[in-house]
Parts: sequence; structure tokens; C-alpha cells
Amino acid sequence: MHLIFASYIEPMIFRFRVVLDNDTKEDIFRDIEIRKTDTLEDLHNSITQSFGFDGSEMASFYLSDDEWNQGEEISLFELSEGGSDIQLMSQTVIDTVVSEERTKMIYIYDFMSMWTFMVELGEIVEEADGTDYPNLLFVHGQVPSDAPEKVFEAEGGDDHFDEFEDGYGTDDYEHLDFDENWN
Repeated sequence: MHLIFASYIEPMIFRFRVVLDNDTKEDIFRDIEIRKTDTLEDLHNSITQSFGFDGSEMASFYLSDDEWNQGEEISLFELSEGGSDIQLMSQTVIDTVVSEERTKMIYIYDFMSMWTFMVELGEIVEEADGTDYPNLLFVHGQVPSDAPEKVFEAEGGDDHFDEFEDGYGTDDYEHLDFDENWN
């Protein structure tokens, strides 16, 4: 007769710092603890609640490298018709996309306002007895009433992107060579 002993593995907790990407001098961030086995949707809910959002707007996480370059999207909802290859937050366990080697994500909430957050794994700790997770560990800074404006820069340079850099505005089409009743 062989006895097999299953070893109990203590659930691990990921501590994230979630920083609002803004151009003000004041840092605005929240420190959130969450089980590594929870989903990105659970983290999304924790972020929206901790920053005072109702959570009803579209949102996505983007995997990121050490320079905060936006990578693969993990979306809150499936919006495409007929399915796509996009991952969904509800089906993505946190520790499948975040680890000690891959610690950064970008989180965007409300694509009309573009609330943008830098999400970084700061520490992995053991679960504390008597603590409910997710857990809002620390709050710093007041969230502004409107999302900070983004300044988009042109690729490869310090020149700011100007959608009208050719000198044409949205109403300056009379002298262009096309028929406005083309359909």
C-alpha cells in the first residue's frame, strides 16, 4: 500500500501598485493585494472601485515590457463579431500573465476618456490569516474629476503629433480633388 501525501501550498498574494498616468506633480496611486489565482477581471474590479469608478465602461489590460511599451490586449468584453483571438479578463488568471520576470501591465479604463494606469507587481507575499482579498492596502492622491489629457508624440522624434500638420482642417476640403458625393 502506497500513501500519497499532498502538500498544501500556501496561496500567494500579488501586491500591485496602480499609478494613474498623469502630468501633474502629484502622484496618484493605489496599492492592491490580490490572489495570484484570481482573474484580471477581479483586478479590474478592484482598480475601478479603489479609484472611485463605477466599473461600467469598457476597459483593457495590455501586457507591457520594462519600458512600458503596450503589448498584447486582454479585454473586459468580447466586442468583435464572430469571435477573435483576443483574451478576456474573465478567462485570464493573473499569474498566467504576471510573474517575477514580467511585472508590468498598462490598464485603460473608459476608452472615451482614456484613464490610463501603470500596473506593476511590487511584491509576492503569503496570504495573511483574516484578510479578505482583494484588499486595498494603501491610497495616495486624489483622483481628478476628468481624465488627464494625453499628448501624443510623433514616432521617432520629440515633435508632437498634429493631426492637421498638413494645414487642412476637417472643413477644408473644398479645394481638394474629390467628389464629396462619392457614394
